[in-house]
Amino acid sequence: MSEVYMLRALEISQLALPECTPNPPVGCVLVDGDKIVSEGVTQVVGGNHAEVQALNAYDGVMDNITAYETLEPCSFIGWTPACATTLVKSGIKRVVVAMLDPDRRNSGKGVKILREAGIDVEIGLCRVQVSELLTPYLGKS
Repeated sequence: MSEVYMLRALEISQLALPECTPNPPVGCVLVDGDKIVSEGVTQVVGGNHAEVQALNAYDGVMDNITAYETLEPCSFIGWTPACATTLVKSGIKRVVVAMLDPDRRNSGKGVKILREAGIDVEIGLCRVQVSELLTPYLGKS
């Protein structure tokens, strides 16, 4: 069942194009049990990333929420705060990431921040499908 949520995140990520470029088109879906409760995609440069969009659109309790993200959350502060830190502050308990971000500024650091905060992180769900879309956009922002 979890593949359904990651594939939905992949589907909505395409809605970010072309406005999000040169940033990669990322999708994030928040799931409570077996129900999607919020979605977000990367906004224009300087705008919110997908995780922040999804978190801002959800006003419920985070205890049972799982975030499905097409790309590892960023760990550095640029135009926006670090998404990994924002996820930690949200109180989320579980994050599923399709692929790690190869950007040298991130590259596993986002996942490390989540895990050090006690968040359960799964990596690799639907990686092949997601990488087909994201690879042309990676390393350009």
